[in-house]
Amino acid sequence: MTQHLLRGRDEKEVLWFQRRDTLRAAAAWLAMGGLPAAIAQQRSNIVELSGDALLNGNRLVPGQTIQTGDQIQTGPGSRLVFALGNASFLVRQNTRMTVERGSTLRAVSMLRILTGAVASVWNKGGSRSIITPTLTAGIRGTGVYTEIPPGEDRTYFCNCYGTVDLDAGGTKAVSRSDYHQSFWAEAPAGATPVIRPAGYLNHTDEELELLAGLINQRTYWQVMGRKGTPDGKGTMGY
Repeated sequence: MTQHLLRGRDEKEVLWFQRRDTLRAAAAWLAMGGLPAAIAQQRSNIVELSGDALLNGNRLVPGQTIQTGDQIQTGPGSRLVFALGNASFLVRQNTRMTVERGSTLRAVSMLRILTGAVASVWNKGGSRSIITPTLTAGIRGTGVYTEIPPGEDRTYFCNCYGTVDLDAGGTKAVSRSDYHQSFWAEAPAGATPVIRPAGYLNHTDEELELLAGLINQRTYWQVMGRKGTPDGKGTMGY
C-alpha cells in the first residue's frame, strides 16, 4: 500500500479502490472488453457510481453514457469512475467539472474543473488540457491528480508520471515526472497565480494503477517495476 498524506480528506475516500464492489466493477468492465467494446456495443462508459451525481443538471444513474460536452457534479460522499475517449477519470465527492468536446464526440479536448478533485490517466493523443481557476495543464500521455481545496484560491496538481506543460497566470513550467511531481498553483492575496513545489497529497499509486488499467495502460512505476520516494519531487531516486 502506498504511503500517503491526507489534507482535508479521510482515509476511506482515498482507499476506495480496495472495496469489493469497486474491484468487481473494474474486473467486469475489463472482462467485457473495456472502452472499445463499450463504444462498439453502445454500452455505458461508467465503471462505477457510488452516491449521488448530476449529469447536465439531472440525476446520473448507472447505465447512462457520459459524453464530451457534459457537465458533471458529484454530491457529498459520492464517487464516479468512467472512461471516455482515450482517458479514464475518478471524480471525487463535491466536484463540479465539464468534459469539453474535441474533434469528435468521444475526443476529450479539455477537462474544466471548478471545484473538487479528479484523478485521470490519459493515453497519448492530440492537444488536451486540464483547466482550473488558477492553472492550465497541457496534457500529453500521463497520469495526474488535480484538486481545488474548498475555500482556497489555489490548485493542487500532481504529475504522477509523464510530461505536463503548466501555466498559472503566465508563470510557466514543464513537469517531467517518473513518480509524482507535485505543485501548488496559487494566487496569493489576489495577485497573479504562481507555481510552487508541493508535497504528495490525497491520492495513491493504486488509484492511478486502477485508472490506467481501465484504458489498457500501465503507470511508469509498473513498467519500471519499482517506485520512488513519495516526496512530490517526481523522481525514482536515481
